[in-house]
Parts: sequence; C-alpha cells; structure tokens
Amino acid sequence: MNPLSDPTRRRWLAWGALASVFLLVNVHRLSTAVVSEQLTADFGVTAAQLGTLHASFFVIYASIQIPTGVLADRYGPRYVGSAGAVVLSFGAAGFAASGGYVGAALSRAVIGLGSGVIFVSILRFCANWYRVDEFATMAGLTSGVAGVGAILATTPLAVAVGRFGWRPTVGGLAVFGVVSGSAVFVLARQSPAAAGLDPIENVPEQASVTLAETGGYLRELARDPEQWLLSSVFFSGMGTILTVIGLWGVPYLVAVYGLDVTTASYFTLLGSVGILVGGPGVGWISDRVGRRLLPMIVGFGVFALALAVIPLFGSPPLPVVAAAYFLVGSGMGVSILALPVIKERSPAEASGVATGTVNGAGFFGATVLPTLMG
Repeated sequence: MNPLSDPTRRRWLAWGALASVFLLVNVHRLSTAVVSEQLTADFGVTAAQLGTLHASFFVIYASIQIPTGVLADRYGPRYVGSAGAVVLSFGAAGFAASGGYVGAALSRAVIGLGSGVIFVSILRFCANWYRVDEFATMAGLTSGVAGVGAILATTPLAVAVGRFGWRPTVGGLAVFGVVSGSAVFVLARQSPAAAGLDPIENVPEQASVTLAETGGYLRELARDPEQWLLSSVFFSGMGTILTVIGLWGVPYLVAVYGLDVTTASYFTLLGSVGILVGGPGVGWISDRVGRRLLPMIVGFGVFALALAVIPLFGSPPLPVVAAAYFLVGSGMGVSILALPVIKERSPAEASGVATGTVNGAGFFGATVLPTLMG
C-alpha cells in the first residue's frame, strides 16, 4: 500500500516533516550559547545585552502561543506549520545578514515568531492522528526531537561555525527551513478524514471549533487554578532548562573553569542528550503506568537537586557538573508532562488552545530567566 494512502503510515511521514521543522527550531533557540563570543565581538554587547538578544526569540515565541493554539484548532498543522517554517527561515536569513545589534535582535524575534507555531501544531496534529494513550509518548518523542536539535546546537554547531563562520551556518539553516516547510505542506493534514483516508481505530474525529467557542474555552482556562499551577511548573522547568543549556551553561564553564567554547559545549551536549533521553522516556513511562502527576513530582525533585549542585559548591569537579547538566536536560521530559495533563482536562476540539496556554508560560520563563541570569 502507498504510504500516503495508509493513515498509520501517513501520520508518521507528516509527523516527521513537522518534527524536522521543530528540530530546526531547537537549533535556533539554543544556538546563542555556542556563538556568544562571536556575537559579543561582532556587535560589541554586554552580558545582559547578549541575554536580551537570546531572549528576543522567546519574547515573541511565548507571546504567540495562545493565538497559535487558536489557529491550530481552526486551520490545522498543514497551513500553520508550513507558514511558521517559512517565517522562521526568513528571520534566520535576516539574522545571518544583520549588521548590528538591533537588526540581529529583530531578526531573532522573527525567528521566534515562525518557531512559536510549530510545537503546538505538532501537538494538535498528534491529538487528531494518535490515540489518547499515545499522546504523552508522542509529546515526549517530540521533545526528544528538541534534544536532537539541542545536540546539534552544541558541539556540531560549534564545529560548523568554526569552519564556515556563524553567518553562512545560519544561512544554511534558513535553506533547510524552507525545504522542511514544503514537506509539511505536502504531507500534513488536519485529520485522516481531511486527507481523504479511513479513520484510525480509537482516534475520534475532532469537531471544528468556532472563534466564539474558543473564547469560551480561554475564559474557562483563565479561571482554572490547575491551569495556573501547570503553567507555573512549565514556566520554571522550561525556563531553567533553556537558560542553562541554551545560553549560560557554556559561558559559565568558560569563565569559571577556563575551558574553550568547543570543550564547554561538550557539557551542554550532555544536557541535550538528557533532553533526548528524558522526553521520550518520561512520556512513555507516563502512558504505560497511566499516571501523570507522580512522575512529575519525583522528576522535579531530582531536577531541583541537580540544579542545587552549582550554587551550593560554586565550582564542583567537572564530572559533577557534567552529571548536573545531564539531569537538568532530562527535566525536559518531566516538564512536558504538564501538556498531556492540560490536554486531558480540556475538550478535544480545544486541545490546541489549552496546550498553547501552558506552553506559552514555559517560554515566558525562557524569556525572563536568561536576562536575569545575565
């Protein structure tokens, strides 16, 4: 059977296309750690300004999460995901060509604008193409893609930048984004029915939602104390991970231990491996045991202990730092569980706006914490 006409195969092809864009998103959002020295030299910025440049991606990314949820619920991942890929690639081309700090910050904000629609689009796609007891696994697997992107944003990116320069490297990422966005447009659809395929067993067809109904769901979310709790969890978890692994983990090692950037990037590479392992692993365990909150509680306890190592000891032995970075990255899987929880508390047709609300909180954390740490 043609893979495009088999719904169970088609969903993996479409998810793969969306995941390739999300891979690129994660390279962009974590890349400033590796190119921090070049950006500081080219634009003459302070540590706080570098933190703001890094955070300009997350300001826009976080701000558009609820609108993204509305768009994903209404128009589906085909249009929202492919448009996001084109916009982020346009921003990447502008960033590569920028001649000063302001232009670089604005271009990075455009990258954030395009990137901000991708993850929620993938979750909306998974809600329409996968069973309920597969959703946490798919959310975790998607966060594992973030781990692959984070790995590419460490030592491999450092090597590419060292060989070709940071501007040609970012320009190459822009080209990859256009290709991936084209694949999303060709393969992704709102649901099996929208693709003209038979339904997948135990995956109910999702009803379309009006703007008035979406407004009602948003009001319910605003009054839901558990939504605020889950958003707080995601704010602290994602914000911390993306601050440590995405920006200040490398400069800390360079300043305190005297490592060069490439060597320091090996440590954030371990954190990225933690993201790769923790996301799918925790999601799979949660789906298998049928519980969300217990894995979150245990996981955040380990996460907090890992974070406590450096402030308690200042400059612990490097193997201890390496283990702490790995465990911090693994906390991604624990944080991601907030999304299946809020999705399961919401009507099926509002899963996009529900997950977008909580997801936005995580990236507000990634906006605030890098500048404060800088």
